[in-house]
Order: sequence, then structure tokens, then C-alpha cells
Amino acid sequence: MGHGVFLELIFLLATSVFLVWLFKRLKLPAILAYLIAGVIAGPQVFSIIAEPKDLVLVAELGIVFLLFSLGLEFSVPKLVAMRHLVFGVGSAQVVLTLIIFMLMFVGLDQTWESAFIIGSIFALSSTAVVVKSLNESGLTQTKRGQIAISILLFQDIAVVAFLIAIPILGGDGETSVLATIAIALAKGALVVTILLSVGKWVLPRIFNQVAQVRTDELFVLTAILVTVLAGTLTSFFGLSMALGAFLAGMMLSESQYKHQLEADIRPFRDILMGLFFISVGMELNIQAMLHQWVFILSGIVIMLLIKTILIRHVAVLAGETSADGWSAGLMLFQMGEFGFVLVALAQQFDLISSELAAALLGIGVLSMAVTPTIISNDKRLVLAGSRFFGNTEQEHIETAEAEFETDLKDHVIICGFGRVGQTVSRFLKSEAVPYVVLDVDPVRVAEAQAAGENVQYGHARDKAILKAVKIEAAKLVVITFGDLAKTQTVINNVKQCVTSARIMVRTKSDEHMAFILEEGADQVVPEAIEGSLMLVSQVLFESGVPMSRVLRRIRKERENRYGQMHGFYQGEGTEVSNDKRDLLEFIHAIAIPAGAYSIGKTLSELGIVERRVDIVGLRRDRQEISNPDLNTIVQAQDIIVVKGKPRRVERIERFLMTG
Repeated sequence: MGHGVFLELIFLLATSVFLVWLFKRLKLPAILAYLIAGVIAGPQVFSIIAEPKDLVLVAELGIVFLLFSLGLEFSVPKLVAMRHLVFGVGSAQVVLTLIIFMLMFVGLDQTWESAFIIGSIFALSSTAVVVKSLNESGLTQTKRGQIAISILLFQDIAVVAFLIAIPILGGDGETSVLATIAIALAKGALVVTILLSVGKWVLPRIFNQVAQVRTDELFVLTAILVTVLAGTLTSFFGLSMALGAFLAGMMLSESQYKHQLEADIRPFRDILMGLFFISVGMELNIQAMLHQWVFILSGIVIMLLIKTILIRHVAVLAGETSADGWSAGLMLFQMGEFGFVLVALAQQFDLISSELAAALLGIGVLSMAVTPTIISNDKRLVLAGSRFFGNTEQEHIETAEAEFETDLKDHVIICGFGRVGQTVSRFLKSEAVPYVVLDVDPVRVAEAQAAGENVQYGHARDKAILKAVKIEAAKLVVITFGDLAKTQTVINNVKQCVTSARIMVRTKSDEHMAFILEEGADQVVPEAIEGSLMLVSQVLFESGVPMSRVLRRIRKERENRYGQMHGFYQGEGTEVSNDKRDLLEFIHAIAIPAGAYSIGKTLSELGIVERRVDIVGLRRDRQEISNPDLNTIVQAQDIIVVKGKPRRVERIERFLMTG
């Protein structure tokens, strides 16, 4: 491989990293960043990639992994529970949108094959953009969010049919379409039977054996192999590789390995999907898009009107409210990521022209770019639309923030809603102590809000978020996540706010305890140390020590910042990395042999304490002296027990021996 290829890859990676970072800061989808990266690297701008088609094969694997992930999410029980919305509203939206746009473009002198492809593209919406925006807005559990997700679910199922249909439309014409469809259905039935049989009888045993080895890379390799083999099988029968990947994911969707498979596949899926959208961007004809800007803008407006009005009416016919119907329609007006896949596939079979493909891609890019803004403001848009159409009926529009209490005083702010944060909140609720929780996991926030918890999506590292939860009136800030950098940022932001709130930090161990206290925390609770402390309290009580005395010992230990619990004896299996050597404390017994430098000198003269090492005890003639007097003279065969950082302990031992 020549240096030129490496330079191309470096440029492509650097451009992608910068654009994805920029688009994330602007709260725009990463898909658009990849498309623009492809435009920059493609022949339209810098022509950095000499042969854009070289990326196509690798990029197609992104679609394969995307469909595999989609199959993993295809839960039959969930589908049955939502069948009214999925197969009622979802199917009506896809079919009617397809027919309307197909007839429209046939009237614009497009061939019926081309019109069918355009209708298929416009019938789909962006699962990635919409679901992400719903999660971030906390709207997933609202009624309009459920309508949108149900329609997206049927659209994702319809994608498989469209991926099969386009190669059939692009056939050589020697066989009738009906015969081709019949053959494809027969092949599909055979492939589905084979894959489902393998998935039921073979794959569980394979993954059981792989899981028992407990090797992460083997599990990942097996997941990739299954995905690619399933895609290869369907490709061998003349069907789409994506169909095979979808079936493979569906086979494993009910297995105990579903979540691990999804987590393992996600990095490959995201990277390869990025490459796919980069390859799509390289095919963008900027001049053609600029030449057709009127068509592109008109297409976006028409798509917005038709899909929104259609979804609203279908939802109302299904028994939903008009407001929820309008809102779901606005959420789903855009062209989806699978639209880019269908455009590329249609071009591969010469079913649409490059100019039309460029216009469709332009419509997709712009419509997806404005979707997050529309979703975040859909309530205002629905109300404005109702007033515009003269709707005097005042319908309740469900909001995710309705149950979020912000009028708080002397409350507790919990940063992080994981296991620890949830436990803290339950006890606060049982004692009627007001609290508010901040968390950045959109799924967890949506679930908690739906259950009535006072949880809000937001970074505790953002001072604006802290002010929004009334940090100035708070009594206590509890930081429950274990990340040191994030904890440091939150402490600094709390200190910069005008507040008298105390800061309590939960850590996994006592390694960074001193540092966190220096940063400004009022109290640090090391989880491992507290667990040991609870065990000690139970042991003392069961050993006959009165509970009042046990509680005094525990309280004293906490007031002394767990001083007696710091330090441990090294063992053969104790491994200390370089980054932890200055954070831990060792307890070490130093035997003083005859002829050692320290013999005949007092502990004070040796300056052990001045060297920042604590003297825990001294053993002489099998007698233990706790906290020995510093005027004690060291004798041969003494054992001095010291506690301190590893390097200091090593230095003091060397000093006691040789001076």
C-alpha cells in the first residue's frame, strides 16, 4: 500500500473527526457531517480520494451491520403490543405516501420505476435522527413519541421490502416482473427457513460455548462472522446482504446475548455507516444541486406538507388526538438515512439519473438538518398550526417536562441516576426530602420521567443546568458517578455558583480521596471503604461489642476520614501500576538485622515521621508496642511496622538499613 493511500485516509479521518465534533457542538446529526466530509474529499472539491468507488464495498458493510442492529431491536412481543399503531398507522403512512408521490412523479414524466423509487424514499423517515432527538427531549414515552416510533418501526420493516424490490426493478427485462417477484419470494422463503432454523438450533449453542471462554474479542469476532455469513447467504441466492443481516439480528433478538451483541457491533456499525455516508457524499453533484435548488426546496416543503397532513389524518382515524397526530407528522416529515441507501442502490441499477439523485440527496440532507429543531419546538408549531387552520378545540399536548419539579428550596441535587443515585433518591423520597436528579442517559431519563421521578436530562458539568435546578437554593449536591475528571468539573462549577450547598462525592475507592477534598468537596464516601466499615460494624456487634460503642467507633472513623482503614499489606498478587503508586498506602513490616544503620538510634533521630511515613507499631521479643514513643531506641531484631505511599516506604526501609 503506497504512501498516497495513507495520506488519503489521514485526510479523510481528520476531516471526519473535525466535522463530527463541529456538528455535535451545533446539535446536528453526525450523518450530515459524514456527507459533507465526503463532499470535501470527493471530486467536487479537493479530489483527495482518487477512486471513490474503492470505498463502496467496505461502506456496504455498514448497511449490513445497521440492518443486523435493526434485527436485534425487532422484538416480536413489542410488535404485538403495538400492532394497532405499527400495522395500522405505520402501514397506512408508508403505502399512502408511496402512492401519492409515485403518482405525482409519474405526472412529472418520470418512469414508473423511477417514481416508485422516489415514493419509497419519501415514504421513509430517519430512525436515527428522530429516535435520538426524542430521547434527548425526553419525549419517547409521550403519546406522540409512541406514534412516531410505531411508524418508524413499520418503515424499518418496509425497508427490507424496498431493498429487495429495487434490484428486481433493475433486472435485465427478459423475465416478467411477476415471475421475478415469485422467484424472489421463493428464494426468500428458503433463506428465511434456513436462517431461522440455524438461529433456533445452532447459534445458541455456538454463543454458549463462546461465552464460556469469556474472551471479548472471540465474542465480537463470532458476532461479525454470523452477520457476514448471513448476508453472504442471502447474496448467494440473489437477495440483498442487508436482508440476511436483518434476519440474523432477528434470530438473536430474543437471546440472552442481545444487548452484548448490540454493544459489540455498534462500533463497527457506526464506523462503517460513517464510511457509507462519506461515499454517498463523494457522489453528490454539488453543481447539479445548486442548479436544482428550487426543486430541492420545493421538494422539502411538499414532503413536509404531505407527510405531516397524511400522518395526522391517519392517526386521527386510528383514534389518536389531532394534536398528537400533527406532532408525530412534524417529527417524521424528513427523508431518512435509508433513503440514501435506496438512492445509491437505484443508481447502481441505473434506475435514476445522477441529477435526480443529487436533488434527492439534497432534500435528504436539508430535511434531516432541520429535524432536531422542529422536534424541540413541535409543541409551538402544533399550536400555531391549529390557530392557522382555525381549530378552536384546545387539546392537551403532553409534555415530558410536566412532572419535573423546579420550584425547589433546601433540596438535594443528585448528579447521576445510576444504581447509587437511584438508591439515594428512594430514601430521600421515603423521608419526604425534596430532590432533583441530573443524568445524561436519555433512555434512563425517559423511563424515570414516565415513572414520575424528578429526573431531568442534563450535564451536571454545565453551570446553566445547575442554575436551572436552583443550585443557589440547594442544601446538598451529591455526585454519584465515579469519573474523576467529571467530578472535578462539577465541584468547580458548584463552587463558582452562589450557593451554600455542601458537596458530597461518592467514589469507588479511597485512591483519589485527598485530591477530591482538596478540590473543594465537603465529604467523600469511598464505596469500598464504607462496605468494609459496615462489615466491621456487623462483626463487632456479633462478637459481643455493644452497639452504642460500635456506632461511636464508626462515627469516629468517618470523622478521621477513615484513617485507620487506609493502608494494606502487599501480597504476591498485588499489582500496583505507575499511575496508582502515589495514591495507595502500604503497610510494611521492616525487620532490623544486626549491623543496620538504625540500631542504637531513636525513632525521633531517624526522622521517620518527617519523611511522611507513619509508624504503626513496633514488635520486640514477640511483644507488640502500639504507637511507640519517638524516644524509643531501635535494637537489633526489632520489627518496625510503617504505613505510607509505596515509594516512601521503600525509601525509609533503605534508609533504616544503610543510612
